[in-house]
Parts: sequence; structure tokens; C-alpha cells
Amino acid sequence: MSLKNLRTLKADYRAKHRKFRLDCKDEIKAELNRKITERFLNSDVYKNCEILFAYVSTEIETDTSVIIKKALDDGKTVVIPKCLDRAGLMDFYQIKSLNDLRSGMYDIFEPDTERCELFTDKSTGVCLVPGLCFDMYGYRIGFGKGYYDRFLAEFGGITVGLCYSKCVEHSLPKGSHDIAVDILITEKYLSDNLRNC
Repeated sequence: MSLKNLRTLKADYRAKHRKFRLDCKDEIKAELNRKITERFLNSDVYKNCEILFAYVSTEIETDTSVIIKKALDDGKTVVIPKCLDRAGLMDFYQIKSLNDLRSGMYDIFEPDTERCELFTDKSTGVCLVPGLCFDMYGYRIGFGKGYYDRFLAEFGGITVGLCYSKCVEHSLPKGSHDIAVDILITEKYLSDNLRNC
């Protein structure tokens, strides 16, 4: 598949699932988020993790706010990304409370670098990976900026995708640099060992 065709196909899936997320009624989305959050927090991968790499969700994404708060309450090390530029580079900083977050690039809440410590160990932990849609093998289509593609190439821990089941395709187009998540959690199920499929 040519790079041009790959980009076109990904753009089509991106538009399809962005529309679903925008059109989804608030009460339905809230219930989906509640079930996904509950499934993740009850999972062994969460219970056994000491370091949680989490993103602060936007309105269009699967909600992570309850997960972040619970992880902080449970005494886990919680690290959040900060975009360094618009070229796909980001660093992670440890937060101690939600008060450590400030509105940053793309109007996404990010760590306040004057209050938070840079976190550089990418060898272990559990990373929540954002995506507009995933497939049954753990591959994803994000927002097209490339931040997580670069990070996941260096990450040595367990990766988890949180996704509404209606945004899970059987198979998505992928390039040579795309990396599947290890675990996919929807409001209906938890699938693991996806990278071994």
C-alpha cells in the first residue's frame, strides 16, 4: 500500500470515528466511560502497576479523569505528557494532584513544569494510549500528530487502549511504524496479549 493511500484510508477512519464521538449523546457517553473506567480499575494490570502513564482526555476521547484521580488516591506514580512542539515530541512529568495541571498546547491539560518533575524512565509501567479507533489486533488511529507513535517506540511497559466498542474495527490500515497496544478495553470486554495475535 502506498503512503498516500495509507494516509487517505486513515483519514477516512479518523473522520468516521470522530463523527461518532461528536454525535454520541452525553448520557450515553457518560455510561460508556463509566463502564470502561470500572473495567480498567478492576483489572490486574491496574492493580499491579506502580507507574501509570496517563493522558488527560478531551471531550472527544474516552474519559480518563476518574482513573487519574483514583491512581493518585491509590499512591501510584502518575505521569502525564506535555507536548514540546507541533512536530510530535512530548515529555512526561509526574503529577501529585490534579492541581498540577494547566491548559497547554491544543488546549489540552498538561503538567505545570514549574511544579512537576520530569519523568524519564520509559522502561516500565502501564501506559494509557489515546486513539479515535482501534482494531481487534490492538492497532490504532489517533489524531494524526504522531506523539504516541514516537513515544511507544521507546516504551518498555504495558500499553492499554481505552475505546468505545463502536469505535473498534476488525482491522485497520497500518504502516511499518505503527505499534499495537497490549490490551484493549471497551465497555463490553478486555482483550489482552494483542501484540501476539
